[in-house]
Formats: sequence, structure tokens, C-alpha cells
Amino acid sequence: MRADRLVATLLLMQSRGQVTAAEVASELEVSVATARRDLTALSSAGVPVYARPGRHGGWSLVGGARTDLTGLTASEARTLFLLAGPAASGSPELKAALRKLVRALPRTFREDAEAAAEAVHVDATPWGGADRSRPPLVERLQDAVVRRRRVRLVYEGRGGETERLVDPWGLVDKDDRWYLLAGTERGRRTFRVDRVRTAEVTDESAERPDDLALEEAWADVVTTMERRRSLVSAVVLVDRRFVPVLRDHFGQHCTPKPPAADGRARVRVAAHTAVSVAEQLAGWGARVEVVEGDAVKEELRRIGAELLSRYGER
Repeated sequence: MRADRLVATLLLMQSRGQVTAAEVASELEVSVATARRDLTALSSAGVPVYARPGRHGGWSLVGGARTDLTGLTASEARTLFLLAGPAASGSPELKAALRKLVRALPRTFREDAEAAAEAVHVDATPWGGADRSRPPLVERLQDAVVRRRRVRLVYEGRGGETERLVDPWGLVDKDDRWYLLAGTERGRRTFRVDRVRTAEVTDESAERPDDLALEEAWADVVTTMERRRSLVSAVVLVDRRFVPVLRDHFGQHCTPKPPAADGRARVRVAAHTAVSVAEQLAGWGARVEVVEGDAVKEELRRIGAELLSRYGER
């Protein structure tokens, strides 16, 4: 659940006293299912939010609508700002929302809440890496998602550039690579934003499934992609101290197996092709021994021959 949406939901409950999931969905421009999950998650996390069943029911803060948000305890206020503070570092709008929320808190809570908001700073730039920033197209696509407007994309896929008219459903930041989930004539599709050459936001209304849950839709995409990425595997022997590094290379496609007789770790690694597995292992040199996976061994022989041909003695 996004921190800015969490803050907005609480402020909406504070201002109205009682809200329904449909009202939250309409106000925050998300699906009813997403709004309902957010409200349930707030309650499960210990924030004093409760549901009142019945025809005139809804969701409320314990104690009703209060100008100082006294439905929150000091501990709950700190938790909220610990969650939202780091996310606000790149968002002036969220910073403004947090400032307003601080002013709405009881005076005795404010000092701890302000300290919590500044207790964590998120630096997403790796050592030696370039600064990470949102691609310019992300803002335009995000606006189309919020306003529910169709987008005409020129997209560079494997077969070249194509033009597509899509219904944007949501954006996902996956390890600093952005993806657009959208509806098309052929159903749900996923587009890498860095392959979008142009994006024209039209005046046509976009369709979005009423029961769309972006988190669940993305989880389905990830499951499908990970399955495709693990079609070819190999079993390797490596010194146990290098297993964490190997796991960092292959992620969830690095599976430990019973150790070898000489004490080395025995690990199964996988990727979408034998070439991909071999390319990731080639840099390890003799530190890694492939004991299962003939296709990977063959690719390593090919890579070794190419290197020897270019850099061998002359």
C-alpha cells in the first residue's frame, strides 16, 4: 500500500467522520477492491480504524471525526510517519500532506511524528551508480492512469515499432525499471516504459476492470516472467562463502542442494536460456564448477574458446 494513499485515506476519514470503500475509491481514483484492502490493512496494522456494518455503515476512526486526529495514539502516529517519511523525499505533494497531518495531530504527538518522518532517508542510488530518477514519460502515463484516459503508444518491441491504443491501469517500479500495465484489444499487456517512444494522452475515456487490484495483477505478471526465466538450469559447486554472491546474481533461481563430498556448496541456478546461465557463470572462472547441465557446459566452452581466440598468446 502506497504511503501517500495511506495518508490520504486517513485524512479523508478524519474530514468526513465515516466513509465507505466506494467513497474512498472515488476520491483517490482507485478500485473499490483496492480501497477496501487499504482500509482492512490499516485496521490490521493497529491503526484505530473500524468497520460499521449495515445499510448506513462504513469505516471510521475510533472516536469519530476529530480535528486533531486523536483517534491515533502516539505510537500509531510515529508508525504512520515512519512509513510515509521516506516516501516523501521525492514528492513535494506528499511532503505537504505530511506537514498538514502534523498540524492536525495532538500537540504532544507532533515532536515524535516530525522526528519519525525524518528518521529514515532512502538513497536508491547504488555505490558508483548514477542517480535514479523517474523517466519523463512516467509522469504523463501516471496522469493518464489517474484521469482514466486512453493513451496512444508508439512501442518498440521485438518485432520493431508498433502503434497501440491502450487503457492504462497502473504503473510499477520494479528495481528502477518502470512498467505500464494496460488493457488492450487482446487483454492485459505489460509495457516497459523505456521502450515507449511516444505516449499521446487522448480525450477518450479508458476502461478499467472494477475489481482490478494492481498488486495482484503485477504478482501474476511476475509469476509468469519468473517461470519463463527459469527454463534452463545447471547444478554448480562453489565455495560456501560465495553462495550469497551467487544468490545475488540469480535471485530466486538459486536453490541450495545437499553439499558435495569435498565440502563445497551445491547449488542449482536457472535462467531463460543456457546462454544466459553461462554468461552469468563465465565471470566466475574456476571458482564455479558446473556438474550438471550439458547445454550450459557447451555454452561455457564456446565463451572460453572465444576469449582464448581473442586474448590468448600470439
